[in-house]
Amino acid sequence: MNGTLSNPFNITYPTAVQSSLDAYASFARFDPSGRFVAAGRSDGSAVIWDLDTKAAIRHLEGHVKGVTSVDWSRNSRYVLTSSKDWNVIIWDLASDTEPVRRQVLRFDAPVVSASFHPRNSKILLVLLGSGEAYVVDLRREYRGRFELCEVQDDSDEEGQMSKQRSAMTVARFDPSGKHVFIGTTSGSILVFNTRTKSMVARHKISGAGIMRGLDFTKSGRRLVTNSSDRTLRQFNVPSYAPPTADREYIEQELEPTHRFNDPINKTAWHAMSYSPDGEWLAGGAADNAAHKIYIWDISNEGQFASALDGGREPLLYLHWHPHKPAIASTTNQGNILIWHCPTPERWGAFAGGFEEVDENVEYEEREEEFDIEEESELALRKMKAEEQEVDIDGLTDDKDEVARRNELQRNDEDDEDVAWATEEPDEDISDWRMRIQVEDESDTAI
Repeated sequence: MNGTLSNPFNITYPTAVQSSLDAYASFARFDPSGRFVAAGRSDGSAVIWDLDTKAAIRHLEGHVKGVTSVDWSRNSRYVLTSSKDWNVIIWDLASDTEPVRRQVLRFDAPVVSASFHPRNSKILLVLLGSGEAYVVDLRREYRGRFELCEVQDDSDEEGQMSKQRSAMTVARFDPSGKHVFIGTTSGSILVFNTRTKSMVARHKISGAGIMRGLDFTKSGRRLVTNSSDRTLRQFNVPSYAPPTADREYIEQELEPTHRFNDPINKTAWHAMSYSPDGEWLAGGAADNAAHKIYIWDISNEGQFASALDGGREPLLYLHWHPHKPAIASTTNQGNILIWHCPTPERWGAFAGGFEEVDENVEYEEREEEFDIEEESELALRKMKAEEQEVDIDGLTDDKDEVARRNELQRNDEDDEDVAWATEEPDEDISDWRMRIQVEDESDTAI
């Protein structure tokens, strides 16, 4: 944990259910601000919930079969939904009309998942049920659909292996957006450069089996995988050199830093999610009789921390809040459970001189405690306090951390892959406004 924070206010993991949303949802994801939750439903619709009011504020109806994934753009203006009906829809929540303005993209097979590029909502990553992955670019200069193809080995004498290709089962942008990570049925992770669409690495994960899930820490330095052997594995993400003209790639087996599993019940996992600081990992158990979330302490050698019990409705999906110790988990009955970390009231925080005690003690009054002070002395003390210099530097982040961020920003400006993604920017700016649609109530804007 961050050592500069006092214990009562440390970011930790949630321990109790704060509220339950009757959303008929198969899964739910927080938006980047943490105020809203997008819920995907099996009837083909999606709903946006406001966590402040616990109300459904937008209904997105456009699919005719179940929604398979939901994603948010970086400033929450756009929502991306994929479906078994072979369609991907981009919804503009800044739309004042009902139904919401949308853009529909049609594919040749049911869509397993779709996600926005972290830096530009006009670039999408789409995974089909047929085992193929595409980078879809909607910008005028780069418009097109580009399939990500695994490089095949021609080392087999009979040439049999070169004709076979592992099906792709999960696909994710890394947090920088410069690379696409794809899990396959053969237990490998393929890494592609987003700009060139070329494969830059293939990592074999020993004993993993079929890859079923990927998640990154916010920094992108660590990756956790979910596979058919019922084990979550954490890896340190290697650094990848820019693509070469002859399309060379790294062939490397990754060794996990930690393995997470349920040694007693041998439970499989439906989903996993890192905390905002990357120091906690939550795993949603595929338990048919209970709603179980396991928490591991990554900062303490990956030790098991707690098991959260959400009742008898089995868990389908979970997602960690982007800023707080909160988790959204969905049940097989469609409810969204919002988990939080209850904190006891610290009365000492309301008054600097207030001291909390465990039991009553006799108070001894000082002789001068209630003496009335002359106004001239009060004015002089106030003047001296105003003349004191304020330590502004002490209120900012650590200097090394600031220097590191500035260095990263300079590197991004010089990075060809980053510059490519930010060409022809989208309209997902931070000061957009959403029109709230609430049933039986007048519309309001936020």
